[in-house]
Amino acid sequence: MLNSLVDQRAILVYVIVGLVVFTEDALFFGFILPGETAAILGGVAASLGHVSVLWMSVIVVVAAILGDTVGYEIGSRWGYRLLRVKWLQKREKQVESARSFLARRGGPAVFFGRFIAFLRAFVPFLAGASHMHYRRFLAYNAAGGVVWGAGSVLLGYLAGNSYSMIEDTVGKWAAIAVAAVVVAALIAWAVYRRVRERRSH
Repeated sequence: MLNSLVDQRAILVYVIVGLVVFTEDALFFGFILPGETAAILGGVAASLGHVSVLWMSVIVVVAAILGDTVGYEIGSRWGYRLLRVKWLQKREKQVESARSFLARRGGPAVFFGRFIAFLRAFVPFLAGASHMHYRRFLAYNAAGGVVWGAGSVLLGYLAGNSYSMIEDTVGKWAAIAVAAVVVAALIAWAVYRRVRERRSH
């Protein structure tokens, strides 16, 4: 996926990353199109000199904010009727968890939900469906979009630079080994966090 992305022209990299981030939030496609992964890969592409890290950050932030805004509008217009769609009913527990989180936290749920994949896709919709005041939603949406968007791109940028530095210093295979250890640790942490969340609910 990384090789395919960085081999494209800069304009295509910007468009692909922006569309994935936007679509994840606007159309609940987070199960298929992981916006966070796209944003990080955009940062990696910037670290390799294929795109500008500044413009990539701007595009990801704008796409995130606009995507959430569209999700909010869909929720405000069609509300919970869309939750009767069959493929969403299969995720009833997750939807209910997101609804409960929003009810407990209100505006901050919009901000913090940005950092959790499922909540990132559904909290804006639920905020619209519950008729949260739009200005309040927009304030938290914009803040979350800036922190998450710029942070994800910079994370990819730094990871890309780190990979290049390690590769130049100790060789390609050692760099791959280090990368594999990091990925394994991240997967283990993600599994642990998911198990803990399930137990808490």
